[in-house]
Amino acid sequence: MLEAFVSGFWQVVAWPAFGYMLVGIFIGFWVGLLPGIGGLSTLALMLPFSYTIKEPISAFAFLLGMLAVTGTTGDLTSILFGIPGEGSSAALILDGYPMSKNGEAGRALGAAIMSSVLGSVIGALSLALSIPIMRPLVLLFGSPELFIIAIMGITFIGTLAGPSLIKGLLAGGIGLMLAAIGVDPQTGSLRYTFGSLYLWDRLDLIPVVVGLFAIPEIVDLAVRGTSISGGKTGKLTGVMDGVKDTFRHFWLVVRCSLIGVYFGVLPVLGANVAQWISYAHAVQGLKDKSRAGKGAIEGLLGPGAANNSTRGGDLIPTIAFGIPGSGAMALLLGAMLIVGLNPGPEMLKSRLDVTFAMVWVLIIANLIVAGICFLFLNHLASLTFIRGSLLIPFLLFLVFIGSFTANNDITDVVFTIIFGIIGYFMVKYGWPRPPLILGLTLGKIAENYLWISTAAYGAKWLLFPTVVGLIALTVFTVAYPTIKERLGKAKYERPEDAV
Repeated sequence: MLEAFVSGFWQVVAWPAFGYMLVGIFIGFWVGLLPGIGGLSTLALMLPFSYTIKEPISAFAFLLGMLAVTGTTGDLTSILFGIPGEGSSAALILDGYPMSKNGEAGRALGAAIMSSVLGSVIGALSLALSIPIMRPLVLLFGSPELFIIAIMGITFIGTLAGPSLIKGLLAGGIGLMLAAIGVDPQTGSLRYTFGSLYLWDRLDLIPVVVGLFAIPEIVDLAVRGTSISGGKTGKLTGVMDGVKDTFRHFWLVVRCSLIGVYFGVLPVLGANVAQWISYAHAVQGLKDKSRAGKGAIEGLLGPGAANNSTRGGDLIPTIAFGIPGSGAMALLLGAMLIVGLNPGPEMLKSRLDVTFAMVWVLIIANLIVAGICFLFLNHLASLTFIRGSLLIPFLLFLVFIGSFTANNDITDVVFTIIFGIIGYFMVKYGWPRPPLILGLTLGKIAENYLWISTAAYGAKWLLFPTVVGLIALTVFTVAYPTIKERLGKAKYERPEDAV
């Protein structure tokens, strides 16, 4: 294994593989910055170009190098403009964008880039170390457990996304209702389509996310009449403070990276879910919960690490078992078969050098893009000091072009505006937006696992020990804040405390 590990490194840094990786990094850098396009869409567009690359390591240096960096650069757009560059970067808006509005864009960018690098390294090393032991972990959870995990994820973020538990849970429930729109996968009947052909294929995540998060912030920027940084001017500072923050909260970054790896391993869930679970975990550890959503560095570090470590987790079941961990991995699996690689024992024995080469691509690509980002941070962050009236047309262009490119359908733009209006009123009346997004993301997954569980086990799966344990954990998570608050009130209502 050590020989294959070293061999994989030298094959990645050798020509022409290294050149192909640089081309992939260049494409991925700009794809991540532009909202709506996404790594998956670009991977699909670039896949035909890999057919002409005969050497497997060169082909994967190109494809994986491009995919590996989109999460990092997508974080920058989320932090600077409140517009998710990638679907997996949406959670960084919650605390990253408030930091930009507070004039701390440099600190936020430094923390995001460094946590992304650490997350990608941990994800890559997990791929290298975990393949022999991952099979029992993957098989530990069946469809009943995965259904409860999906509901638990919505509940966790619902209880932590704002001061009102009821509003958080209701927002998650609304997200589940929106996920029900479209064709019922079991019966084929139409649900809530209102005669619209567009809604047959369910609501697309990109228009909803961009509308809910970006448009309210643009309206706020227009109303304030200042720059994103709130009128604060001057040279970008605090980048190194953000880097230091990453190491001050090193174990939080490690934990959230491991969350990303595990959700990457679990089929279908991936980075879109891992970022919200990691955000919930990071916020849960705050001593002062009121800091969440107002520029807490922990709320940025958690999802920043998780959405990059997920790439390594995605590759584990893809390489070891031929089970794609995500849509992007399904395309990479196709590329593996095209260049003559068979996932499974071959990738773990005779072609182990190719497997380790993928590990090195993940690490080297993120190190290179981190260096590039640090070089251009001043130029990127200076955009937060531009007067809002000049910046708003550019941001609206990004919003609408990002929405349109999701499916090349003008209806996506219409739904972006609709959810922009909904997002504005949610902000105005104190309703949290993350539970709605997570409900929409997990709704389809939860429904599929519920049907599979019921078809396979009837109602017996509700009595499985792992299911009972996960349900108990979910109930405790919902009830804990209320119990804690009531115990606190009872303590201070005692006569001796009143004195």
